[in-house]
Amino acid sequence: MSLLIKGGEIVTGDEHFIGDIYCEHERITHIDRNIDAPPGAEVINASGKYVFPGFIDPHTHIYLPFMGAFSKDTYETGSKAALVGGTTTIFEMVCPSRSMSAAEGFALWNEQSAGKSACDYTYHMGVTKFDAESAEQLREIVKAGVSSFKIFLAYKGAFGIDDAELYQTLKLAKELGVIVTAHCENETLVAERQKELLAAGKAGPEQHHESRPPRVEAEGVHHLMTFAELTGAHVYIVHLSCDEALREALAARHRGVNVSIETLIQYLVLDKTDAERADFEGAKFVMSPPLRDKRNQEILWNGLRSGLVNTVATDHAPFDFKTQKPMGRDDFTKIPNGIPSLEDRVNLLFTHGVKTGRLDLHTFVNVASTNAAKIFGLFPRKGAIQIGADADLVIYDPEYRGMISATTQAMNVDYSAFEGWKIEGRPSVVTVRGEVAVRDGKFVGTIGRGKFLARATTHF
Repeated sequence: MSLLIKGGEIVTGDEHFIGDIYCEHERITHIDRNIDAPPGAEVINASGKYVFPGFIDPHTHIYLPFMGAFSKDTYETGSKAALVGGTTTIFEMVCPSRSMSAAEGFALWNEQSAGKSACDYTYHMGVTKFDAESAEQLREIVKAGVSSFKIFLAYKGAFGIDDAELYQTLKLAKELGVIVTAHCENETLVAERQKELLAAGKAGPEQHHESRPPRVEAEGVHHLMTFAELTGAHVYIVHLSCDEALREALAARHRGVNVSIETLIQYLVLDKTDAERADFEGAKFVMSPPLRDKRNQEILWNGLRSGLVNTVATDHAPFDFKTQKPMGRDDFTKIPNGIPSLEDRVNLLFTHGVKTGRLDLHTFVNVASTNAAKIFGLFPRKGAIQIGADADLVIYDPEYRGMISATTQAMNVDYSAFEGWKIEGRPSVVTVRGEVAVRDGKFVGTIGRGKFLARATTHF
């Protein structure tokens, strides 16, 4: 199988030129001008379009047991949605409960993914408890190619770990050369505020924000930074949402803490008033940390533009509005968290970032692809257009005009948080290791083609 992409405007994190890309045996093997097509090669005319490296979502939940429900996507539906949106590699969070061992959780998530994904994938391994057995199992999971952990400083009694477990997890990560991704909130403050609000009869979706305001997230970041500083571990803050939390992270970075920062597309384009919509509509927009005051949006855009914020992810967690979100109709703490956006991230980032002048094309590629590949040990196999890189490519049509709707999306969920929103640009062709997976917004790829991506630790 060989593929020749001709005449596209090739854009990476640091290069921008017109050229042709030839791919064979799943890799990019030749980049030049006016490459002649070998016999049997598929030729795609990319004239007038951008050619980007495949996009990477470093934070998704395809399979997620949460609050008594299960997320709606499978690896089949989720990977299709990712590819239609231009994302060719996803990082799935393995989130075993505290009653489940790390090994059992790893096996369960492998069962969900094996042979079912159309795009490539890898994991962040959730550490939801830490003891001698966990440590030994985590060592084996790292040997299997998972070089990042995930911890929660929230969800007390479910996924959350205590301070002793946090310290030991970071020490092990430092020893093994593993990066630790972290959900940063203060679980005690959240739990106490939830009780107070419910006791006062304040039970609607709009109270979710009040139970975990910006200072609660900032305190979680501050807490993590102290432990990271004392252990020397490399940490990565997932879904940072607000100015207060960003300031804590940057202060620690200034002290020498090795911290990377992720924000979400939802925080860049939605705000807390969406979760305040009447008639329980606000439940569509409940996630943690919550959507924030609109003033935070430009702060986060500025952080991306300046390089202070490294990546844009989704925290994709699809729960149906009609059948699952109503679990919390009378108690906001029971609303399954998540705003599905795996399919929409790249187009929203291009429309509201590049088209508005907030981001240049290089920054767009870096925050949506290359930086994640570099942070998590996939570069230059992923996130790059260069000889030897995987032939994950997105031919992007900047002239396309369309609209987001739940009626046309590939995500297996019954609503869109961006219903009726206009987009300017979309992927016209998406390839996974040289095979065309999307044409003109339609999935045409192969279920099961996606591979698990084993990653080395920083010691190798």
